[in-house]
Amino acid sequence: MKATYVDTQLFSQLNSSTDGITIFAPNDNAFSGQVAGAVGSLNDREKLEFVQFHILRRFLSTFDFQTLSNPVKTLAGSDSKFPLTISTSDNSVKISSGLTKTSISNTIYTNKQVAIYEVDKVLVPKDLFPPAPPAPAPAKLVAESPVAPKDASNGSETLLIGRAEFERMPVLIINMVTPFQ
Repeated sequence: MKATYVDTQLFSQLNSSTDGITIFAPNDNAFSGQVAGAVGSLNDREKLEFVQFHILRRFLSTFDFQTLSNPVKTLAGSDSKFPLTISTSDNSVKISSGLTKTSISNTIYTNKQVAIYEVDKVLVPKDLFPPAPPAPAPAKLVAESPVAPKDASNGSETLLIGRAEFERMPVLIINMVTPFQ
C-alpha cells in the first residue's frame, strides 16, 4: 500500500471529508490460489488502481450495504471503468467485480469513519484484467503431421498478487484513524 501511496490518499480523504472509507481486505486464503491476470505486467498507475479498487469512497456499516445502488464507485475511478456490484441476502454481503465473486467473511475494524471488511477473494477489475478471448476453433486436420507439436507455453512465470500490498492495510488504516477517535 505504501508503494502505491494509497496510504497518503486515504489519510487525506479522512482529514478532508466526513464520508469516511470502506476497505475490502482479502484474507490470506485469497492469495493461496492463482489470481486472474499477472500483476507484474501492470504499470505503476494500474497497480495504484488495483489497490484503490478495494476501497470505497465512503464509510459503510453492514446495514448500509442493503441500501446501495449499483454499480458502486471505488477509489479506482468511475463505476463504468471499474464496476463493483454489491448485493445482500439474508445476513451475507456479496461483491462482484465481473471477474471475481466474493463475500464479506468478517469485520476487521469499524468505527464511524472507517470500515475494514475481510473478503475471501482478491477483487479483480475487468478493466485491468480483461477476460482472455476465446480460443480459435481447431483447424480441420487434412493429414497427419510428421512434426511433433511444440510446447505452447512461452516459459514466462505468472506472478501471483503479493500479499504485501494488502496484509499491512488494516494496520496502516487503524493507525491513521486513531488520532480521530
